[in-house]
Amino acid sequence: MVKQMQNLNARPIDPALQNEIIKRTEAEKALQKSQERFHELRQRANERNTELLRENKQLKQEIDDRNRIEKKLRAREERHLAEPEKKDLEKQHYHAQKMEAIGTLAGGIAHDFNNILGSILLNAELAIDDLPTQSETQYSLNQVVKGCHHAKDLIEQILTFSRDAEFERRPLQIDAIVKETLKMLRAMFPATIEIEQQVQGELKTVMADPTQIQQLVINLCNNAVHAMGAAGGKLMVALSDEVLDTPPSGSDLQPGPYVKLVVSDMGCGIRPEIRGHIFEPFFTTKRPGEGTGLGLSVVHGIVINHEGSITMESEADKGTTFQVFLPAIGKAIVLTTEAEPKQLQTGNEKILFVDDEEVVVDASVRILDRLGYNVSSATSSKHALKTFRMQPESFDLVITDMTMPGMTGLELARELIQIRPDIPIILCTGYSQMITPENITAIGIKELIVKPFNRSEIAAVIRKVLEKSVTGQ
Repeated sequence: MVKQMQNLNARPIDPALQNEIIKRTEAEKALQKSQERFHELRQRANERNTELLRENKQLKQEIDDRNRIEKKLRAREERHLAEPEKKDLEKQHYHAQKMEAIGTLAGGIAHDFNNILGSILLNAELAIDDLPTQSETQYSLNQVVKGCHHAKDLIEQILTFSRDAEFERRPLQIDAIVKETLKMLRAMFPATIEIEQQVQGELKTVMADPTQIQQLVINLCNNAVHAMGAAGGKLMVALSDEVLDTPPSGSDLQPGPYVKLVVSDMGCGIRPEIRGHIFEPFFTTKRPGEGTGLGLSVVHGIVINHEGSITMESEADKGTTFQVFLPAIGKAIVLTTEAEPKQLQTGNEKILFVDDEEVVVDASVRILDRLGYNVSSATSSKHALKTFRMQPESFDLVITDMTMPGMTGLELARELIQIRPDIPIILCTGYSQMITPENITAIGIKELIVKPFNRSEIAAVIRKVLEKSVTGQ
């Protein structure tokens, strides 16, 4: 058996089979190498993947850290940026509170001052009646009456500037307003300021509110005087007609006729870097306590309200010039301070006059007496109510002040109307934010007259109310 196996081994191998065996052996070796390479690559891939995950985690951590730092920096920057805004808001809030307090104070002062002024005005008119015509004393008293009218306008301006108000634009020639304002400013400005006035006569008409025009002039002149400082200098104010063929650059004006107001100073000038901010509210170069930063912003607002335009030219150490252009229109309303018409309206009815100020009662009763009326008076609301309750049918009219201790004029009017619903009532006021045409009409009050009133004004209102009462209106 062994011998047979030896004989088999001794036989030669087929070459084709031998080649197949060699190829298979080489293929097995190649496969083994490929598997080893695959395992090596898979291990390296796993190692690289682990490395990438670690690097990615580190990068994500760095990004998160950077984002946190940037967020902190932005928050810090926003806080720094918000500080000026916060201060501006606090400043505006403080100014609003201050203006509200000024408005309240102005209202109280106006009420008391108008009572005093009313007494002066009525007594001056009574004295004029008692004097020979064309006498020097009568002339002096007429000047007192004129001064009272100017004071009345001034009080109304103070009230207007200290409260939100509706402005009434109407056709006006503004040269008289500008001249009157400059006369008032002359007394206010230091002697180092020389005012040069160049106001053209017979100006074209503009649609304007006289109070706002005066505020415009005051603010521009105040700004000019501040720019010239303690050294003073020349303040030039000019007013003239102007026909614009080419409107100023940067304005929305159309070619046409305008009234041009020019205010020029010899001050320090306005630096180029701040010229774009001068009309912004609360922007100021003044030291704390010297101003609010509202002067030029108010000027800009007034000009816009009047559909006009304002330009500014400035040169360092030589001065600044503001030009205001207001559109010209047709016919004007001429402002007048005539004391009263030639023919006074009189009557003989019975009037109850109520005011807590004795000087006002005294002057008013004497005025009404000379107009022919039969007048009873009271210096307190409660006394007036008691008097009226005793004989309600004996009175044809009640004239009552608004602000009185114990019971206001509105409250008194309600009580009187409850007693006698058809009693005509005129309400007088020096100043009150409580009064509107709607609420006095709702109560039943027929007319409102503002103190200080002169003789012709109260005479006309009385006749108007009494005649409406007769006709049942």
